[in-house]
Amino acid sequence: MKAIDDGAQQKLQGLLREIRADAEITQAKLAARLGVPQSVVSKYESGERRLDVLELRQVCRALGVSLADFVRRLEKDIP
Repeated sequence: MKAIDDGAQQKLQGLLREIRADAEITQAKLAARLGVPQSVVSKYESGERRLDVLELRQVCRALGVSLADFVRRLEKDIP
């Protein structure tokens, strides 16, 4: 199986940070909404921890964006 493209992973991390910042939500506030420590949010935004699709769905909901919209935006950024 081919390894995940580091550039694509960085785009995903950047989009997560961008959407959170646009929503004016801190990592701590997002973590509280998700019921996880702030360090978990920091780790997935930095790439230290990867999200599965169900976790990503929860994050999107906590940020007020649909998973489908998130994926559409991500697809525009990844060649």
